[in-house]
Amino acid sequence: MDVGLSRVAVRLPRTTEPVGDVLARAGSGPMERKVFTRIYGLRDSPTLAPDERMEDLLAEAGLAALGGGTATLILYGHTMLTQEFALRGGFADRLRARLGLPHAAFYGLSHVNCVSVLRSIELARRHLRRPGAEPGERVLVLGGDQGSVHDASRVIPGMAVGGDGAVGVVVRGGRARYRYLGGAVGRDTRFHRNLQLSAAETRLFSRVCQRRVVDTVERAARAAGLTTDQVDWVMPHLSNRMFWRAFSAESGIPRERVRVDLIPERGHNFGGDALMALEHADGTGLLRPGDRCALVSLALGAYFQAVIVEVEEEGEDA
Repeated sequence: MDVGLSRVAVRLPRTTEPVGDVLARAGSGPMERKVFTRIYGLRDSPTLAPDERMEDLLAEAGLAALGGGTATLILYGHTMLTQEFALRGGFADRLRARLGLPHAAFYGLSHVNCVSVLRSIELARRHLRRPGAEPGERVLVLGGDQGSVHDASRVIPGMAVGGDGAVGVVVRGGRARYRYLGGAVGRDTRFHRNLQLSAAETRLFSRVCQRRVVDTVERAARAAGLTTDQVDWVMPHLSNRMFWRAFSAESGIPRERVRVDLIPERGHNFGGDALMALEHADGTGLLRPGDRCALVSLALGAYFQAVIVEVEEEGEDA
């Protein structure tokens, strides 16, 4: 059975703040701030205003992705484990009610950090292809974190600054805007200490990530029956421009095919990055039917995930 993804819904706070200000509050010195803003290309980070709630963004993204339809399963991929809306209790029931899905099963997916959203898409695909699955079943995948709840957790040393934002996408059998072609996962247990890595381990992590991301994309392409030169676009983890320049050099995928144009204005948004890049590319008219896109995420831990999708013609179900 073919499995596809609907158009992606993105919801962002109405405010941003300069990345340099976030870094300064987290204790970064002037040199590190210059690296992030001038070399990495990070300028602004979406940040919830005092009267905004992350829970509202998730509900709005979910409703937009559903498009008036339904789902039997909701998967919420997230990186941060302690979030204000979860600590208040009753989050799953409130969100189900707001989505008009009071009887849908609801599961959070975490402990794989920023690959959680793409991992949710992979699990949704497996769920739909399980023995006994009902025709017409749909899975709503949500993703997003409130990075601004804690500056220290928001800053990923030597890599990125995380912002607030939510994404939603429906995974379903049959025709949809993006047809799933293949995927791959990776893991390197040497970096399981996450933000507690030493300075030397952090430097090694940065070097290893480049090779492992290339390897994961290559394996995902093979799973889709393709080579990397048959991939039209890379929708990346929006960490920083320097990382993706190195990825381009090592993979042989031309730099202009790696969509990093959101990095200055939006930067890193945890597990939602690749879907945000896909939504932006489609919304600005870049994508054409038949284009093959690699959605890529990497995470502290270290985790790697890539999904290859093909853009379908516009239509009632796409």
